[in-house]
Amino acid sequence: MSSLNITVIGGGAAGFFGAITAAETFPEATVTILEKNRTVLNKVRISGGGRCNVTHACFDNRHLVKHYPRGERWLRPLLNQFDAAATVRWFESKGVPLKTEADGRMFPTTNSSETIIDCLLDTARRLGIQVRTSCGVTSLHHNGSQWELRLTGDETLLTDRVLVATGGYPQLPSYGWLPDQSEPLQSPVPSLFTLNVPDSPLLSLAGVSVPQARVQVAGTKQQQQGPLLITHWGFSGPAVLKLSAWAARDLAAVDYRFTLRVHWVPALNEAQVRDELQAFRQQNGKKQVSSQNPFGLPNRLWQALVAEAGIPETQRWADLPAKQQNRLTEQLTNGTFNVVGKSTFKDEFVTCGGIALGSLNPDTLESRQHKGLFFAGEVLDVDGITGGFNFQNAWTTGYIAGKNLGR
Repeated sequence: MSSLNITVIGGGAAGFFGAITAAETFPEATVTILEKNRTVLNKVRISGGGRCNVTHACFDNRHLVKHYPRGERWLRPLLNQFDAAATVRWFESKGVPLKTEADGRMFPTTNSSETIIDCLLDTARRLGIQVRTSCGVTSLHHNGSQWELRLTGDETLLTDRVLVATGGYPQLPSYGWLPDQSEPLQSPVPSLFTLNVPDSPLLSLAGVSVPQARVQVAGTKQQQQGPLLITHWGFSGPAVLKLSAWAARDLAAVDYRFTLRVHWVPALNEAQVRDELQAFRQQNGKKQVSSQNPFGLPNRLWQALVAEAGIPETQRWADLPAKQQNRLTEQLTNGTFNVVGKSTFKDEFVTCGGIALGSLNPDTLESRQHKGLFFAGEVLDVDGITGGFNFQNAWTTGYIAGKNLGR
């Protein structure tokens, strides 16, 4: 009896994890990874500034799934099989301990993504997994009992089982080589991006950040809070990235042109900010408004907000007209910025959309319509916010598909 042939399309995190799990679970199977690029694990290499944000130290799965704008309910039972704690144990069992940073992100203790890449490559090599690079797949068809893959260079490959782990595609036609599923594809749009604000009066403050700010898409309920970074082109930082993920479809629908509202001191409401300014004014009457502020904001940012409120640099608190004080309150609590477009966050391009979750068996990740065809990773309509959650989706879904590929 010939051994089972398993082919994994995509040499990223989900593809490698699925291949390794399949090879460990079904040692008699022949497992091959096909990667269209010249190198594998490219996203792993650049993640976390080259350190690889492997997962997040969130070990309560009910809380963990709250970090996925799409796929939360679907992912919840899958995490019972392989969650963040299992990820930590898996890498430690391979000699790669992880460490937790203050914000919950987990990295290898070496601070190098190459450690994760070496671990996955060495494990695949030890298990006899064949890795073929510069090997894209142009079509995928079921012919009787096997799957027929047409490769770049007109080569044809026959295999028993297929795991598609190609990552997300930016446009719908890119999925055209896949057989149709029982549910239509969820149209892909970008997630995790920064905001371009070309006429922002704050562009000269690039590099200045605040530990907490609230950002909101004007006219909607879409808002997020967290660290905010001023950039040469607009805004970035966790608050903006979270907003871009949760509002991904809404922002695509308006072609990334909208009004962003920023509350620079979200611990206080407008009335409290007004009271704080009044109290500060009474105690610091002789001082210039631009020289110091009661909210602990970076000095350069405070000075810019004061200027935006139309307050001269030499203006003293005691002589500040009520109208200008009201304008300053408005700048602090409800600053408005015209967003015109977006930028990819570093190189960590993430898509919302992809294979509809309802088209898969939720226990095995096998296609309901095509036996022997499985999916894992970002090609699915699952995406997380920044912080290790997208990798956790890759490890979890890769593991579960891998466990079932040989059944």
